[in-house]
Amino acid sequence: MPTRWLRIGIPVLLVLIWLVGGSIGGPYFGKVDEVATNDQSSFLPSSAESTQVQQRLAEFTGGESIPAVVVVTGEGKLTASQLTEITTLTKTVEGVEGVGQLSPALPSDDGAAVQLFVPISTTGNVADTVAAVRSAIDAALPADLHAWVTGPAGFTADLVAGFLGIDGLLLAVALGAVFIILVIVYRSPLLPVLVLLTSTFALCVALLTVWWLAKAGIFVLNGQVQGILFILVIGAATDYALLYVARFREAIGTGKKRWDATVTAWRGAFEPILASGGTVIAGLLCLLLSDLASNRALGPIASIGIAFAVLSALTFLPALLALFGRTAFWPFIPHASDGDPGDNAERLVSDPSTPVRGFWARQARLVARHARPVWIVTTVVLLAASVGVLQLKADGVPQSDLVLGASQAREGQDVLAQHFAAGSGSPAYVVVPESRVAQAVTALAADTGIESVAATAKDTPSGQIGVSVQNGAPVYTLAGPPSSTPPQPTVVDGDVLLVATLSDKADSLAAEQTVRELRATFASDLGEGVALVGGPTAIDLDTNDTSIRDRTLIIPVILAVILLILMLLLRAVIAPVLLILSVILSYGAALGVSALVFDNVFHFPGADPAVPLYGFVFLVALGVDYNIFLMSRVREESKRHGTRPGILRGLVATGGVITSAGLVLAATFAALGVIPILFLAQLAFIVAFGVLLDTFVVRSLLVPAAAYDLGRVIWWPSSLSRASADSVHNSSHPVTAPATRRSRRAERADSPEL
Repeated sequence: MPTRWLRIGIPVLLVLIWLVGGSIGGPYFGKVDEVATNDQSSFLPSSAESTQVQQRLAEFTGGESIPAVVVVTGEGKLTASQLTEITTLTKTVEGVEGVGQLSPALPSDDGAAVQLFVPISTTGNVADTVAAVRSAIDAALPADLHAWVTGPAGFTADLVAGFLGIDGLLLAVALGAVFIILVIVYRSPLLPVLVLLTSTFALCVALLTVWWLAKAGIFVLNGQVQGILFILVIGAATDYALLYVARFREAIGTGKKRWDATVTAWRGAFEPILASGGTVIAGLLCLLLSDLASNRALGPIASIGIAFAVLSALTFLPALLALFGRTAFWPFIPHASDGDPGDNAERLVSDPSTPVRGFWARQARLVARHARPVWIVTTVVLLAASVGVLQLKADGVPQSDLVLGASQAREGQDVLAQHFAAGSGSPAYVVVPESRVAQAVTALAADTGIESVAATAKDTPSGQIGVSVQNGAPVYTLAGPPSSTPPQPTVVDGDVLLVATLSDKADSLAAEQTVRELRATFASDLGEGVALVGGPTAIDLDTNDTSIRDRTLIIPVILAVILLILMLLLRAVIAPVLLILSVILSYGAALGVSALVFDNVFHFPGADPAVPLYGFVFLVALGVDYNIFLMSRVREESKRHGTRPGILRGLVATGGVITSAGLVLAATFAALGVIPILFLAQLAFIVAFGVLLDTFVVRSLLVPAAAYDLGRVIWWPSSLSRASADSVHNSSHPVTAPATRRSRRAERADSPEL
């Protein structure tokens, strides 16, 4: 037994260490923008065509920039005076810091609109520059004209604006929801604060670590990864804290003093918390197999967060409770008279006529009396819900639909499509050898998805020159009066950059199909890899294709890894297989219901291919968490009482804490819905609904009923499947069957193992 000073000194030291870590990491919440990027092209693998083109654009254009398009309209056909005002507006926009030389104003064929191409430097903050351009236009634009800033830079700015609530609003909603649930669960003003401190300090230290890793360029951090990190750490740390608190409450309830209760609770919670965290980390690290940098970053970044959540739940919270003791539960302080939570479950077996108290005891009785019908009916219902997966459209969504709510870039693109070629401002770029330009231009001109073709020329006012083919040779033309010197394109390492304006919106499926056809044509006519097609549409296409490849590869790997961890934890084969099948069924049902809700309630345009992958990672890894909490306790109780009584005791003992944990995790993921980004809104619904399904159906009915029906065979091939006999054997009326002489002998022989 440690001395009194150690019993006080160790908790105090642990608390001080976490306070220092939290105080250092806290200020980094406001500094995430310094190391984050939302440029989609930076997430693609270097082998992608669009990535190779993107890396060479600056060589042809003379600077690192991303185009914005300003489209200006009036009440009808633009007058001469309005065109003059638009020309003046051009000079105003060029005066904004971070803006390069604008192209000449280009009127539409109907004379009702003008578009300006605005190069935005990527060396600064693109979103801030676009915001400054919009402000300058609003201040200088006459009342009879209307303007929108759209194009790739406009959409980037709107996307960044959508993520602005992550640091404040998201955390406030998530922590507020968790606090309310904890107050209802514990009916204590102090204990919820201690649990929230556990998750908050875990997040602070995790963010501190992640920030410096992103600063060093080891990971790519974006708003999407940042939001998931916040939610995952808060939810997981709170879940682990709830499990520890339940163990500590049990120990306090048996009359143990603070230090003894701390040691007992820590020993009981250590293995399931470590196994649960390890399962989530293992599942997340499988994302390292992804070809997308954002997915590869999420794996280790979220794993770091989970590691600190586990560490906080096993050090910071035990230290706090060791210092506060019973006071943490005030005014409902547990006492020794509260009894063992498994007593009600034991009465189900020993005396089925005795009334039992509490919801979970009645749930255990339902499982014991009707195990087979319960798991069969539950399985059928979940399978029926899974049918909705057939309606899930997860092959990508237009960039214009990524931001929910108002978007000036989306509105501007619609206006642009009314007066110009729909793909204006977001062209396809083709890098082709100078000797093969004629063939490439011929192929582009023959494609109905291409409106016009130009070549880059750095020394011209607009940066581009027209290009056509005559007698099998390229002919270059410059807008304006004829020049004595024929214009020539910019040639870099023997290559020319062609700019192809698309007939369809750059983020449409039709535009993506055009890019696919162009790549196939170039590969056939010019040879594989001779001409490379890039640009915003190609980036979207390559991202979607890579995401589909990732989920096809990673999902089976995650299942195999988690199955192996469960086998090591439970020292069995049958039980882990049962748990894996249950979470797969739960995932299918959650995805099926989500697809129906997305289509018929929210009317979403579709889903990103990464949505099912992320949903799988979180639902399978976190869903297994609850089964680990349950089955680790069931195994512990089975050693003492036999498998079937152990299942009932484990269900009753863990019912409250797992339900609370499920509500907390569902609430934290649902908080992602406050960020107006389609991907996060869909992920929020899938995971929140799936967690509730896991908590109230799979873990409460399906798993215990199936395990009860199978009996001790679930522990095969461990000795527990052979050495212990259940107290109950009658499969038709299990709660009324008396224990046989053989089973009583086996149970007496089994008890000393603990």
